[in-house]
Amino acid sequence: MSGILTKIEIITRPIQFEQFKAELAKIGVSGMTVSEVKGTGLQKSYVETYRGRNREMSLHDRMKIEIVVCEVPVQDVVDVARKFLSTGKPGDGKIFIYELANVVNIRTGKEGHDALKNDI
Repeated sequence: MSGILTKIEIITRPIQFEQFKAELAKIGVSGMTVSEVKGTGLQKSYVETYRGRNREMSLHDRMKIEIVVCEVPVQDVVDVARKFLSTGKPGDGKIFIYELANVVNIRTGKEGHDALKNDI
């Protein structure tokens, strides 16, 4: 057990998410937070018709997946993300990795590694 708490934040297209989630479970990732977000990067804008009017849209639908790990190696999560979320086209997204100072379980008051354990 490494003891280092790491947050992995992945911003990507929503496709392949279910398969990605299943593969994360296989390497021991049991929890995550997922948000639907919009973002822009190097991708071109597109035209959308809304109520009979054309609008140029520069924000694209994305998912923000947040995972905190302690025992699961960060590189394993990165490898799974690159394997299952990559299309090879611009807009596949980014992975951000942060070292965390601490995690506190609100209900139990447990901290650090113990706060990540799923106890009922």
